[in-house]
Amino acid sequence: MTIETEPGLWLLTTPSSAYAVRLGPDGAPRCAHWGPRLTLGQARALPAGPEELPVEGGGRFGVAGLQVRYGDAVRGVEWRHVGHDIEGDDVDGGHLTIRMADRHYPLEIDLHYLVRPDSDAVGRWTTLRNTGDGPITVLRCDSAAWAVPRREDYRLTHVTGEWGAEFQVRRTALAVAETVLTSRRGHSGYHANPWVMLDAGDATEDRGEVWSAALAWSGSWRITVERDHDGRAGWSGGFGHEGVTWRLGPGESLETPAFTGIYSAEGFGGVSHRWHDHVRRHVLPAPGRVRPVVYNSWEATEFDISQDQQMELAELAAGIGVELFVMDDGWFGGRAGAFAGRTGETAGLGDWWPNPDRFPDGLTPLIDHVKRLGMAFGLWVEPESVNPDSELYRTHPEWVLRQPNRRATEIRDQLLLDFSRDDVAEWAYDRLDELVAHNDIAFLKWDMNRPITEAGDEVWVPYIRNVYAVMDRLRAAHPHLTIEGCASGGGRADLGMLARTEQIWTSDNTDAAQRIAIQHGYGQVYPACTMGAWVTDSPNALTGRPTPLAFRFHVAMSGALGIGGDLLRWSPADLEQAKRLVEQYKLIRPVVHEGRMDRLADWAVQYTLDPHVVVFSWRPTTLVRVTAPVRLKGLDPDGVYRDEDTGKTHHGTLLMSHGLPRPWPFDATSELKRLTRVG
Repeated sequence: MTIETEPGLWLLTTPSSAYAVRLGPDGAPRCAHWGPRLTLGQARALPAGPEELPVEGGGRFGVAGLQVRYGDAVRGVEWRHVGHDIEGDDVDGGHLTIRMADRHYPLEIDLHYLVRPDSDAVGRWTTLRNTGDGPITVLRCDSAAWAVPRREDYRLTHVTGEWGAEFQVRRTALAVAETVLTSRRGHSGYHANPWVMLDAGDATEDRGEVWSAALAWSGSWRITVERDHDGRAGWSGGFGHEGVTWRLGPGESLETPAFTGIYSAEGFGGVSHRWHDHVRRHVLPAPGRVRPVVYNSWEATEFDISQDQQMELAELAAGIGVELFVMDDGWFGGRAGAFAGRTGETAGLGDWWPNPDRFPDGLTPLIDHVKRLGMAFGLWVEPESVNPDSELYRTHPEWVLRQPNRRATEIRDQLLLDFSRDDVAEWAYDRLDELVAHNDIAFLKWDMNRPITEAGDEVWVPYIRNVYAVMDRLRAAHPHLTIEGCASGGGRADLGMLARTEQIWTSDNTDAAQRIAIQHGYGQVYPACTMGAWVTDSPNALTGRPTPLAFRFHVAMSGALGIGGDLLRWSPADLEQAKRLVEQYKLIRPVVHEGRMDRLADWAVQYTLDPHVVVFSWRPTTLVRVTAPVRLKGLDPDGVYRDEDTGKTHHGTLLMSHGLPRPWPFDATSELKRLTRVG
C-alpha cells in the first residue's frame, strides 16, 4: 500500500523508500522517518523527530518555515490536529492531507503528501486557510521541511553559476549553521537552482545514501539548509525570498507549490535516475512527446532578418534533416511606412504582429515554405517584457510593473509587464492564442530576459501563477503546441516550468567545451529530453573557441538537439557531415531521451534503453590526455553487445569492469558509441 495509517501515525511507501509522519507529544506533526522502506509496525517504534513545517514559538530557535502574525500582533502557531483525508489508490497513487489548525487562532493548515506506485518521489505542499473575520499576515510559508537521519557528517550538493555558466555542481561540507540558497530575481536563477541534496559525506555516483528535494516554482524562492550542534540536519524551502509577505483575508486560502523529495541508497546517480523517471512520467505536460530537431535563426541573423533570408536558411536546414524551423527575435512590431518595429533591443517588445516591412504578406509565405520543406514552424516570443518604444507601452503605460514614487528600472531597454494583473495576463493569452491559431505555429520559444524589479508584496506570487495560467490555457487550446522555456539561457529551469514546457533552453553559452559542465549539472535532476542544446558556429560567438563540428554535435546530441549556426556560411562538406550526424541522432534519440542516464566521468555519459546503449565521451582539447577507459554501467553482465558502427562484439561484464577499448586517435576530440545487446 502507498499510504497506511493508524492514530497519530502515517506511513507513505514508494518502490524503494518510505516516509513516516507522527504526532509529537505537543501535537505537532513531526518526521519520524525518511529513508529505506519500512512496515507500519517498524514505523510505530520510531520516535517523533523534527517538525514537518517548523513554526515560531516556545523553545524553537531554528529555521521557521511557517511564520504568521495575527490581528492582535501575536505570532507563531500552537498545533492542533483536526483529522486527515486520503484520496486515490494503490494503482494511481495516494494523496494524504493531514489537517491541522492553530489551538486558539482561526488558522487551518493542511499538510499535503502525494506518492505514486511507479515513482520514489514524495510530493509535499501546504495550504493555509483563514477561517476568521480578520486578516492574517503570512510572513513566510514554506512548502515543506525535510529532515535527514543523524549521521556523523553531512555534505551539501547544489548548483551555482552565472549567465553563460549555469548549473555548476558544488559539493561541500555542510557547515554547522544555516546555509541559504535563494533567488531574489523573480525567476529560478542562474546563480542557483531550486533543488538541494544531502549525503553523509561518503556517497559516490553509484553508492551511498542521498536525500534530495526540488521546488516546482519559477519565481523567487528560498531553501535554508540547517545543521545544528546536536547533529541534526535538514532544510526548509518554498516560494518567495525573505521579506515578502502575504495578506490572508477572511475566508481566503494560500496554497504553496510542491516541494518534492527523493531518497536513494544508490548514490548521486541513483537519485538522478529517480528524478529523471519522475519528471518524464509525472511532471512533463505531454509525456513521450518526441522533441524535434530544431533550427533556430538567432545566431545566423540576430535582428537583421528578411523573408527571403529566412527561406534560404530553411532550405539549408531541411537539407540536413531539421524537423522544426524557429524564427527568433526581430520578426515583429512596426507599422508600414511609420514605426520601424523590432530592429534592435530598444523597440518593439509587446507588439506581437509580423513586421510589415519585413513580412509584407504576413508570416504565411514563410510558414508555407517551411512546411513544403517538411518542417514545422516556430517563433521566439518574450510576452512578459515591453519596450518603452512600442505601441503597447504607448497604449497601456499603466500595465508596466512599477511602484508609486519609485523609478521604473530599465534593463536591456526593457520594462516588465505586470503579470500579477489579470487584464495583462488576459491580453497576453489573447495575443499569443491569435498568433498561434492564425499562423499554424507548432512551437514557441518563451523567453524572459530580465529580473523582476519594483514589485510589491502582492506581485511575486500572482505574477508567476498568471504566467503559468497563460501557458496552461495555450496548451489546452492548442494541444499540438510545444513550448521551450527560456530566461536568457537557464534562468528559469525548474519543475514548475517543466510542467508546462517540453524543454528548457539550458544556456546562452553554446561553446561545446563549456557546455559539458553546464549539461552535467543540469542532468543532476532534469532529464536529457528537456535539455535544449545547439550546434553553433566555430569559433564560438561567445568564447571565440574553435571546435570540430563532430565535437559540437556530440555534445548537443546528448540532450535535445538543435542547430543554431549560420548555415549560409557552412561549407558543403560541413553540411554533408551535419546531415549524417542528424541522421545518427534520430537513431539514438529514443535512447537518449527515454533511457537511463549514467555519468561515467566528467567527460563521458551513457544512456541505456534495453537492449540499446549509447555512450558519448569528449576530449575538449588534444592537450588533455584521457587515457582511462570508459567503464559502462547497468549492463547485463552475461550479455554480449555489438558495436553498431564496427560490428565488433563485447562482453557486458568486461565493458563494466574493463571498459571500452582505448586509446582514441590522437586528433579525436569526441566519440559516440552505439551498442546493442545481441546475446
